[in-house]
Amino acid sequence: MSNLSAQLTAQLRCPLTGSTLIQHGDTLVSTGTGDNGETYSYDIVEGIPVMLAPEATVIPAKTQG
Repeated sequence: MSNLSAQLTAQLRCPLTGSTLIQHGDTLVSTGTGDNGETYSYDIVEGIPVMLAPEATVIPAKTQG
């Protein structure tokens, strides 16, 4: 698992929502949501966050049942 420094993580922003990111294992997850309530995650590869919008993984919005 790649742990990014708190200083670096505090400076990073999601390129799709502009929100801050939190680290979960080897990914960074946006704290904000897109137009449809989805969030985005970005892989950390060999200690380097891959912060390209086309590389984002979409996490669908939770639906209320």
